[in-house]
Amino acid sequence: MPTPSILTVSAPDGTRLRVQVYAAATATGGPTGSLPGAPPGSPPGSSPTVVLAHGWTLTHASWLPVVDRLTEQGLRVVTWDQRGHGRSGHIRGPATVRSLGDDLAAVLAVVAPDGPLVLGGHSMGGMTVMAYAGLHPREFTDRVTGVVLVSTVADSLGQRLPVRTGRVMKLVARLPRIRAGRFVTLAGQRRLLFGPEADAAHVVLTREQVAATTLPTMGRFYQAIAEHDEAPALSHLDGIPTVVLVGDRDRLTPPRDSERIAELVPHAQLRLLPGRGHMLAYEATDEVVDAFRTVLGTPA
Repeated sequence: MPTPSILTVSAPDGTRLRVQVYAAATATGGPTGSLPGAPPGSPPGSSPTVVLAHGWTLTHASWLPVVDRLTEQGLRVVTWDQRGHGRSGHIRGPATVRSLGDDLAAVLAVVAPDGPLVLGGHSMGGMTVMAYAGLHPREFTDRVTGVVLVSTVADSLGQRLPVRTGRVMKLVARLPRIRAGRFVTLAGQRRLLFGPEADAAHVVLTREQVAATTLPTMGRFYQAIAEHDEAPALSHLDGIPTVVLVGDRDRLTPPRDSERIAELVPHAQLRLLPGRGHMLAYEATDEVVDAFRTVLGTPA
C-alpha cells in the first residue's frame, strides 16, 4: 500500500477533518496512461477518484484492506476520519448525518475538485454518501460515475432501535470527552459486528477503533443515525452504476435495509453475502473490491 498524503480540511463549520490521499500504486491502463474505470474516450489519467466514508465509531482504517487492493489496481483513493472520529476534530454544533454530507463536499472540494468520482460508504458512511447526494445533487449527478453502499440503511432505522439504548445514548452524549475504552469488549464486537467465521485479528482492529471513540461522539451520532432519513436523496442515483452489499448475519443493518435501498434504486445490484456480518471490508474484502470493479466497469 502506498504511503498516503495527509492533510487537514476545514468543514463548513470549522471542524478539522483528517484526510488521507492514496496515490495509485501503478498505472495499468497501457502506454497512454489511462487507468481502469475511465469512461470510453477519456483522456489519460482521467480514472475516477475513489472516495470512501467509514461507519459510526470507526475510522478510515476500517477501509484499509479495500484501499490496498484498489491502489494496486491503479486507482487514486481518498479516505477521511468523520468528524469526532479518529484524528478529526471534535464535533461542533449539532451532530447530524447531513453535516457529514457537507463534510464530504468539503473534502472533495480540496482533494478532488474536478473529474469523475466513485463513492463508497459503509454503514454511517453510506448515509454520508446519501446525504451528499441530497444536499449537493448537481455536483453528485455531474461527477459521480459509481456508488457502492455497504451495510447501510436509507431510513426508518430509528423506529427499530431499542428505546432503552436510545435513552442510554442520550446520557452518553452529555458525558465528558473520554474514550469508550474498556466499555468496548472483543466478545461484544464479535457478536454484534461479525459473522461466525470472523478473523480474530479483524475483531481486534475493529475493537481498537471503537474503543478509541469518545463517549459524546458515540452518543450524539447514535441519535443522528436514529433520526436519519435520506430515502428521497436516492433518486439522484438514477442511472449511476450502484452496488449494494450486505451480510446475511448483519445485526446492525440487516438485509431488509439493503433490500429497501434496492427498491428505491431499482437499477442497483443487491448482493447478499452468506455468513458475513456488518464489517464487510474485513470479512469480505474480495466481494467489496469486486463491487467497485463492477461500478468502475473493469473486468474481474
